[in-house]
Amino acid sequence: MRNKRLFIMMIGLILFVALLGFSSGRTGLTWPERFLNDAFGTVQGALYRPVGAVAGFFRDLGRLSDVYKENERLRETVARYTQDKIRYNMIENDNKRLQDELNFTDRQKELYNNYQYLIAQVVASGSNPYDQTIKINLGSHDGIKPKMAVTTVDGLVGLVSKVSEFTSTVMPITELDPNSPDAISIAATVLGKEDQAFGIVSYDKENNLLQMNKIDENATVADGDLVVTSDLGGLLPKGMIIGTVVNTQVGDFGLTRTASIKPAAKLDHLTEVFVVVAPDVDGP
Repeated sequence: MRNKRLFIMMIGLILFVALLGFSSGRTGLTWPERFLNDAFGTVQGALYRPVGAVAGFFRDLGRLSDVYKENERLRETVARYTQDKIRYNMIENDNKRLQDELNFTDRQKELYNNYQYLIAQVVASGSNPYDQTIKINLGSHDGIKPKMAVTTVDGLVGLVSKVSEFTSTVMPITELDPNSPDAISIAATVLGKEDQAFGIVSYDKENNLLQMNKIDENATVADGDLVVTSDLGGLLPKGMIIGTVVNTQVGDFGLTRTASIKPAAKLDHLTEVFVVVAPDVDGP
């Protein structure tokens, strides 16, 4: 019995080796082999496509995450650049403004070396239509006194009306009331025609222009002339720009002339101003 089993195993081994040799030696496949091969190929193809799609989806997710992170870095870079650009422009504008102010004071000192210019920051500007005054950060502690002239590099702003210890109130020239018992007359002349044209400046609210009144009928005042303060009034320093003549007309009873003036100072965009200390006013 044992020999019979051994014989059968030997016969099976011989057949297996023979079949293996036969299979490796031929190039063609039998139809059962082809059927099984095609079946397995179809199943493999059906499984490969969804598996490949899922793998590609996860690869795309990884790439999308990388793109998102890169976009975030780019947005942060652009935001920093924008902030730096704004900061640079602000610094550049401040430097230009301060340079203009320095040049202004230098020019004024060359013309009138007995005047002192105290720079002040505007800390409040009246938005109330009934109170258009301006507040600055200099007061009596700094030597400021009422009726001192206040100007910018563009032109005359107004006069100091009230003084506290560390702040002062400025009345703009557009708010000076000539009918007030405390009215201050602004004596003015035309630059280059000081010996011909002289007048008193007031504000025409109806036309939103300054007016230079009581000009001699024989004075030659033309459109575009630059109106400046005159020292004949005894209050304001001379030579401070008030504005530009836009038109002239006959004054009271035809005996005088009146000139309409566009103010030079930009009263709605004030950041720094100069308080002018005249030589007859004690300084700080």
